[in-house]
Amino acid sequence: MTDETSPGIPTPDGAAAVIDTDYEIGQDNKEGSVGPFGFDIHNPVFAISGVFIIAFVFYTLALPEHSGALFTWLFSSVTKGFDWFFISAGNVFVIFCLMLIVTPLGRVRLGGADATPDYTYLGWFSMLFAAGMGIGLMFYGVSEPLSHFSSSMGGTAVGEDGLRTDWAPLGAAAGDQAEAVRLGMAATIYHWGLHPWAIYAVVGLALALFSYNKGLPLTIRSAFYPILGERVWGWPGHLIDILAVFATLFGLATSLGLGATQANAGLNELFGLPVGPTAQVLLITGITAIATVSVLRGLDGGVKILSEINMGLAFLLLVFVLLVGPTWAILSTFGSSLLAYGEYLPALSNPVGREDVNFMQGWTSFYWAWWISWSPFVGMFIARVSRGRSVREFLTCVLLIPSVVCVLWMSVFGGMAIDQVISDGYTAAQEAELPRQLFAMLDALPLAGITSLIGIVLVIVFFVTSSDSGSLVIDTITAGGKVDAPVPQRVFWCIFEGAVAIVLLLSAGGLKSLQSMVISTGLPFTVVLLFLCYAIIRGLRDEMKSH
Repeated sequence: MTDETSPGIPTPDGAAAVIDTDYEIGQDNKEGSVGPFGFDIHNPVFAISGVFIIAFVFYTLALPEHSGALFTWLFSSVTKGFDWFFISAGNVFVIFCLMLIVTPLGRVRLGGADATPDYTYLGWFSMLFAAGMGIGLMFYGVSEPLSHFSSSMGGTAVGEDGLRTDWAPLGAAAGDQAEAVRLGMAATIYHWGLHPWAIYAVVGLALALFSYNKGLPLTIRSAFYPILGERVWGWPGHLIDILAVFATLFGLATSLGLGATQANAGLNELFGLPVGPTAQVLLITGITAIATVSVLRGLDGGVKILSEINMGLAFLLLVFVLLVGPTWAILSTFGSSLLAYGEYLPALSNPVGREDVNFMQGWTSFYWAWWISWSPFVGMFIARVSRGRSVREFLTCVLLIPSVVCVLWMSVFGGMAIDQVISDGYTAAQEAELPRQLFAMLDALPLAGITSLIGIVLVIVFFVTSSDSGSLVIDTITAGGKVDAPVPQRVFWCIFEGAVAIVLLLSAGGLKSLQSMVISTGLPFTVVLLFLCYAIIRGLRDEMKSH
């Protein structure tokens, strides 16, 4: 495949080390139609992924108690047995990205030496945030800083077995209010800063490089060409792509579950909507229907427009909280939090010899597995919108700038909630359940009804853009790398993302079941990402030789 244009993927502009292979994008695909609906699917990636997901849905619905027990066991086993592996891998990804930024390899341009960006910075960032961390920031923006602050203030506690039973990060800060704030914010930033964005950047860079510069399909398997050669088009590649589908689907389902519980809590606060599985199922069903409409409108007409609207609303809400709250105290929290992050980062990222086992396993291990399971989704999505950027520009923007914005978001919303506890003695947010904490914090501010409604709208639109973008990515993988496959296929995956979220919420484990499946699929995919780092180096070196 040399000079021909790949389906939906433009040929490189200018010098690029295109890989010479006889494989044609879509050559293993099955095309046809079912009634008025056409399909163009990769055999066997689509078939195996689809059958497994359908079987999984039926198993979880038919045997909820059995599946719930299995999910609980999986979560405990993986977080306790592989916490060191997740944390070590996260460190590798950060160091790898920072290294590429400062080396000559950063000069390589995605899409060829003469490629130009397809989107403005505003459009690029808007899609990146809405797809990458929207629901998570809304769900954890208040609750995580508040939780780490409270557990740090509570100090450490040791059980009869000699292991700590508290959830405080590191050695806690018993009774020291100022240090508890610093430690709580540092732990939060650790989970939302450089490490998750480095995970996304590795996958996004690998996909963009091997698709736009090498002329290979836009699927995870393509990045393994330097390692597997032509075998990447056979079963080794099939398994990589199937694993990517599972990781993406369960990562998305977890986010959709979190979004549904938070939207449910907000609607209960404002309008008295009952809280429970029935309401959450209706929410997921309704929002999945909206996401389906967005899918039908396409990338520019759906996700891009919704993302920009949501970023505007999120910015207005952030500015409102900043201005009506103790503005200078919150801004000083932003600065001190960054300093605290730098101070505590070596200890927080240490994978061995830790005593804070609950924090390390229940928070960090879960987060890293969640980010890794999201990485095919977010990585492919940002690859789709990042053609024309240099590797240095790509990594700087994807890694550093979003990290700073995440710190600002957590400092404003988490800092506001913590200040309410310290300065006003207002503990409603601190005592509320996780999905309610954002609304409890807003309830103490002016215009609470309006801001809470905006919060609900943000959660729902982030929900829609995540579902839409996720179905686009899964469809690309299961269509053998084609980015212009028939729309009904994307609708199929959009519906099944919602279905998986629903059945896991209804299972005996509830949200714990969602988290268990994220952990389970995130573990093997971590190995895939580590090999991607090596493949990227090989690919970039070839690009440097071609210039």
